[in-house]
Amino acid sequence: MKIQKEEICFEDNQSFKLFSPSLKDCFFWHYHPEIELVYVEASKGIRHVGKNISDFEESDLLLIGSNVPHLNFDYKIQTECKQLVLQMRENFFHEVIMPVPEFQGIKELLERSYLGLSFFGETKEMVVKKLLQIKNEDSFNSFMSLIEILQILSKSYDCKELNTEDTRVKWFFNDKIRMGTIYDYIHENYDKNPNVNVIAEDVNLSIPAFCRYFKKQTNMTFTDFVNNYRINQAKLLLLQNESITYVCFHVGFESLSYFNKLFKKYIGETPSAFKKKHLSRVEV
Repeated sequence: MKIQKEEICFEDNQSFKLFSPSLKDCFFWHYHPEIELVYVEASKGIRHVGKNISDFEESDLLLIGSNVPHLNFDYKIQTECKQLVLQMRENFFHEVIMPVPEFQGIKELLERSYLGLSFFGETKEMVVKKLLQIKNEDSFNSFMSLIEILQILSKSYDCKELNTEDTRVKWFFNDKIRMGTIYDYIHENYDKNPNVNVIAEDVNLSIPAFCRYFKKQTNMTFTDFVNNYRINQAKLLLLQNESITYVCFHVGFESLSYFNKLFKKYIGETPSAFKKKHLSRVEV
């Protein structure tokens, strides 16, 4: 269940790549520093970007920012599914877009992409048409088409922000030694009984200093973060059709009633309602 960093390779003479992945039976919860534009076409499906889990029907067009965790969009879709994924090199934003004053709108679009952006309506139709054209263009014209696509998206009002907060995994990259150690400890122990005394000692901080440091880095207390982590792991397991009782104890809760209460507090609905809604949509 641990989030994976996807390593993306590009051809030497290309600043982006366009391809059609198929991972239907693979649960690929991942992130990468490359900004990504995804088009998926299916009767019904689930998008899971950052903390947002929501449904789409017929098709979806998403712009996903650097290091935003997301699930592959064809996961468990049993009907016909088509995907187009366009990934831009890690340096694309800073070296291609930033230096050009005329790209101000695109710059603002890509800066906002960390929220996860879903496009619909006429914008989606125009962009998908251009994505299909890119497949048959030479490298120069395909690059110019990409700029056109980004310009269309930057001017569009047919857009929904999927997250209201920063969900990028950068928070433990900024302080690799301490936050990396803390994150690994929580991941290895969230299903047991994570102890703030143990991890504070591991990173050479007193308990009060650790609590202040952790709150500053995550905007959460250690207990709240662990519970949030458990609930997020629970969502992933429920999406794999595990039973609610199994999920409750597997992620470290000792009381089914408390799990149900906390899940509803964080997600806004009970585990059974969440599972029924999302799995029924995927299986249709």
